[in-house]
Amino acid sequence: MLTPEEAKQAARVRASLEAAMVAQDAFTVADLAELRRHPVVAPMLAALVWVTEDGVTRLLGNAFGAPPRTAGRRAPTGPLRIAHPGHFVADGTWVAWQERLFKSGKRQPFRQVFRELYAPTEEELKGGPVSQRYDGHQIQPRQALALFTSRDWVASHGDGAAARVFHSYGLVARVMTSTGFLTAAEADLPAINGISFTRRGDYLAQPLDAVPRVAFSEAMRDLDLVVSVAHAGGVDPEATASTTDMRAALVRETARLLKLGNIGFAGQHAVITGRLGEYSVHLGSGSVHRRPGGAVGIIPVGSQHRGRLFLPFADDDPKTAEIVAKVLLLARDHEIKDPSILEQLRS
Repeated sequence: MLTPEEAKQAARVRASLEAAMVAQDAFTVADLAELRRHPVVAPMLAALVWVTEDGVTRLLGNAFGAPPRTAGRRAPTGPLRIAHPGHFVADGTWVAWQERLFKSGKRQPFRQVFRELYAPTEEELKGGPVSQRYDGHQIQPRQALALFTSRDWVASHGDGAAARVFHSYGLVARVMTSTGFLTAAEADLPAINGISFTRRGDYLAQPLDAVPRVAFSEAMRDLDLVVSVAHAGGVDPEATASTTDMRAALVRETARLLKLGNIGFAGQHAVITGRLGEYSVHLGSGSVHRRPGGAVGIIPVGSQHRGRLFLPFADDDPKTAEIVAKVLLLARDHEIKDPSILEQLRS
């Protein structure tokens, strides 16, 4: 059990390592040898996947095994970087790393192997230097402002813009809104009005195909979080393909681990064939439907699955935990004891 001071130190180390992944900081062999002497840092380094200068993803040790295609290769002598999902795609090892991580039961210090990846679409690349992927989404200004700030964005109250500097790339990501944050116009909820990338000290938007893929993905990931959590209105927006793909991968690996063969996928839904019926769980909203039939009300209880449901990263993600828990519950519907749920499944 960590002391409060040790917990604070661990949180700082996690944040620093995640920032190093986003910045693509290079670690020499000597750097890593020094860091591996630190009792808090060393276990986190071992739980992360790294990428060599020639694009090969690997571990520092044998924390949860290497995919077959990288096994047996010599230890690298050049600098290493903390791998981003884009490296897993390029290396063709993303699914293999997800399988290995789950099989090991290890938890990463932050979401890496199961991190969402955002890439520019062909439509965005052809449409000019401003991405309009989230245009029109209205957001609650105070909540959006808090979320932006927590992810190192700086919001300008007057012009309704929020900006995040990616120092290592010399770039600034800029999100525009239709009205300012926390101004007299707050009665009209702001709506997203484009995201672009400029060179530091310049306001000329760069072509999206010139933006480094890690910077693009991380900026879009932040904006997706804001749109999902700070949305205005009573209905959740559709989750993006990146989010639902990540949750599908988590469900798939959990089912493999538990030897559950009755879970499949159709679009943005997990489809479960139970003993009492067939169900679908939306991987974005978590809504449950019986097939055929109507909605099934399964009310999540806060923190009930924490510590009992394995998620392979330390990030707090209650919605993902809720969705995985619902899928597992319905996959073993014959073990359900809750009378209110059973009544719905049998009606």
